Amino acid sequence: MIPFLDLKAINQQYEKELKDACARVIDSGWYIMGNELSAFEQEFAQYCGTKHSIGVANGLDALTLTLRAWKEMGKIKDGDEVIVQANTYIASVLAITENNLTPVLVEPDVDTYNLSPEGIKAAITPKTKVILPVHLYGQISPMVEIMQIAKEHNLLVLEDCAQSHGAMIDGKKSGAWGDAAAFSFYPGKNLGALGDAGAITTNDSELANVILALRNYGSSERYKNVYCGVNSRLDEIQAAMLSVKLKYLDAEISHRRKISEIYKNGITNRNINVPKTVKECEHVWHLFVVQCNRRDDLARYLEDNGVHTLIHYPTPIHKQVAYSGLFDVNLPITEHLSETIISLPISPVMSFDSALRVVNLVNDFD
Repeated sequence: MIPFLDLKAINQQYEKELKDACARVIDSGWYIMGNELSAFEQEFAQYCGTKHSIGVANGLDALTLTLRAWKEMGKIKDGDEVIVQANTYIASVLAITENNLTPVLVEPDVDTYNLSPEGIKAAITPKTKVILPVHLYGQISPMVEIMQIAKEHNLLVLEDCAQSHGAMIDGKKSGAWGDAAAFSFYPGKNLGALGDAGAITTNDSELANVILALRNYGSSERYKNVYCGVNSRLDEIQAAMLSVKLKYLDAEISHRRKISEIYKNGITNRNINVPKTVKECEHVWHLFVVQCNRRDDLARYLEDNGVHTLIHYPTPIHKQVAYSGLFDVNLPITEHLSETIISLPISPVMSFDSALRVVNLVNDFD
């Protein structure tokens, strides 16, 4: 069986270092907001090319707390609109509605699955205050154009980088483009913890200070609470393990790119559309997503032949029960994608032989 993602094998590569990191935390006697968190925050900020990195409990909190902080700073208010692509994971929208903001779902670019500048421009209203580009599958959104639109309309930009750790446009990394960016370190991400974890990057020191307080019960000084905050702190053990894995992230991305080249160059089945990449974007291939009009048949065929696949994502947000009645929108591109996309296995421990086997099976699919 070719697994979609073998987390055990990925982490076994660094087993000794990960266990040593855990032992170091256990032996320290300090388990929350200590030296390990501070060290990882500095390392990740340096990796992304930003002034600040703030560790939080998960990627959803990273999005939610950033929007919440802008509300506390008076930059946005209840009811303001946030533009986001409709084909993203529901977390992107949950963060918006959790803050009593209004999500405006926009059709994605048909080639990259990301926000298009034209779609953003068409969706802007007097109530628009934030653009939330999601760098889906590992390819950065067209951030040069997005930042120009934001500047022209005085809008904030919050990058959702949950799938784009290490991706770049012209040498500038994901997480360094917007006013702030949210990362998830869910175990299956390119930089994955061994549990839930997340971070926010920004060059705005005022924003960073507000988020630092919000994640810690609204307090930057013990027992003095400025905000009605939450408990969303990246714990010491996860921070220590992320520091270990960050050292190997670029090498793992390199392997993912080699697998993607085998797929892109090898898949010739005319019924399968392989993903398109933007020339100036250095894709990190969190997912390798193809399109097939007989997607469910393809999934069953591959499963029967020992290849595990997944669908990202089978039900669009505007069709979810949780948001029934909120959206009155016509999104044919998003709905078509939800019916035709399928993610093939890709990981830093996948062998080239396994990738070639997947290619041969896909090409033989009739």
